Amino acid sequence: MITENNLSENEENKNSNEVPQEKTSEPAEPQDESIHHEETEHEEEHEEVEISLADALKEMEKIINAPNAGEDFKKFNQLKEKASHYIHDEVEDKKHEYAEAGNAPENFSYEHPSQAKFSALVNIFREKHDAYQKGQEEEQKKNLEHRQTIIERLKNLYTNSEPGTNLFKSIREIKEDWSNAGQVAKSEFKILNNNYFHHLNQFYQMLDLNKEFLEQEYSHNLEKRQHIIERAKQLEHEPVIQKALNELQYLHKLWKEEAEPVAEEFREKTWEEFKEISNKIHERKSELSAAIETEQNENLEKKNQIIAEIKKLSEPGENPNHNYWQNAIRRVEDLRSEFLKTGSVPRKLSNQNWNEFKTILRGFNTTKNTYYKSLKGSQQANLEEKLKLIQTAKDNQNNEEWDIAVPLFKKLQEDWKKIGHVPKSMTNKIWDEFRDACNAFFNNYREKSNASTDNWKENYKHKKAILDELKTIGNEDGSIERIEAIKTAWNNIGKVPRDKISINTEFNKTLREKLKLNKINELELKEEGLSENQLTDKARKIKSQISDLEAEIVKLENNLAFFKNPSRENPMLRDTYESIDEKKAHLETLKQNLHSIIAGE
Repeated sequence: MITENNLSENEENKNSNEVPQEKTSEPAEPQDESIHHEETEHEEEHEEVEISLADALKEMEKIINAPNAGEDFKKFNQLKEKASHYIHDEVEDKKHEYAEAGNAPENFSYEHPSQAKFSALVNIFREKHDAYQKGQEEEQKKNLEHRQTIIERLKNLYTNSEPGTNLFKSIREIKEDWSNAGQVAKSEFKILNNNYFHHLNQFYQMLDLNKEFLEQEYSHNLEKRQHIIERAKQLEHEPVIQKALNELQYLHKLWKEEAEPVAEEFREKTWEEFKEISNKIHERKSELSAAIETEQNENLEKKNQIIAEIKKLSEPGENPNHNYWQNAIRRVEDLRSEFLKTGSVPRKLSNQNWNEFKTILRGFNTTKNTYYKSLKGSQQANLEEKLKLIQTAKDNQNNEEWDIAVPLFKKLQEDWKKIGHVPKSMTNKIWDEFRDACNAFFNNYREKSNASTDNWKENYKHKKAILDELKTIGNEDGSIERIEAIKTAWNNIGKVPRDKISINTEFNKTLREKLKLNKINELELKEEGLSENQLTDKARKIKSQISDLEAEIVKLENNLAFFKNPSRENPMLRDTYESIDEKKAHLETLKQNLHSIIAGE
């Protein structure tokens, strides 16, 4: 009989009618159902990627803001598990660091910054899912009533059909309505589906008495089968394997619902042809599995390389400095993001790979933290060194001996950069002090340099004229008086530009030559007609000059000590040494002059 043959080809109509609530309420062939499940599993496995906590929370928020938020229960739960996993791991890392610092683990208290948002998203989704489930239940009740009505129509079609009823058209409409009817509760589906196919079989038994209609039905269904077979053949060349598998699943559904029964001579022939094509497409699943396996193995290799690099960064060579660890921290953060973005690995190795990643991260953090703990002692020493630099800067911030002071401050700034970190609580304070002292010096330097440049140029012109006049003096009568006048005039002229300061050395050298030429010592240069009070004032001034010169010489010599190579051959210090020599010579002359005044010579 037709019904028997039909059932032999589609046995599931009697025996395999249960499907998940989320799926269509139609029966599925056993082989097709297994195919579907495998495909779904592969697809999910292929799409599984590690994402960051922030991205997981964004996706969760996107789901709850969608119109049918409660529908995407599976994806939301996957994201929830990911986010929960990350939060738990990061809290454990904090607890690990807390215990490493010597604290009692039982006193640990920490709330992850994302915990509040995570909890809110979970609660909101739960409410929306509950509302969605309630709506689904109401919809399923309506669908149940509708399907029961369809069954009644089917029953009446073969029991109470009026003469002239177009059975062909009526059964097509009933089958189409059944195919398009919505879901029902899983608990109702089996009985409902069995009832439908029972009456459908009864209808086909009735058709045995109506050969004309039966031939029409056979012919129509055969066309359907041939069309389905042609569509299946096209899938053999579909480049996207998953797409082909999904389409094939749909074609099997059409075969069951719209392409049966057919004449006995075509029944097994068409089914075998369709099944053979299906098997060829199913064989391509191995290509998909192989592609997934290859990709997952590549991901595993990438992740292992990341783990190896983090491990290498955790094991630096001798004496890693602060810069090394700062660069390493940035690199590890990049590697961490790269690890999370890399796709899935073989499932059997997933947990092991993840645990290795977390372990090596914790190892890196432990080594890094140990280094910074060791810095606490050296930071105090660094603080003392920087305080010395601050004091030197403060002592010289008003120093206007530019030739020595400018290089000094530049060196102070270079030394500051070379000294390592200080306790965090002092960082800003000492930097502000050092910066203020440096700024005070350079501001004064710029102001004085700008204001005096023009005057210094004029002073140079006067000194150049006096020097030229001094060079013309011989040992003729009146030479001594001219030299005395020139020396007095020279001393009354102020400073010259820094690039012209060598004129002072040239003048002193020329003066000594002229005094030697006239066979007279500098001390013999006299200022005639001075009163007792004038001599006293002169002696006081000389004492003051001596005191100032001694202080200047000490300061210059102390400043030289800050340079690594304070030799006379150092081009930067050549003028400074000449200045010290000149000041010492001048100091000796002043002391002799003071002695002469006191002795009444």
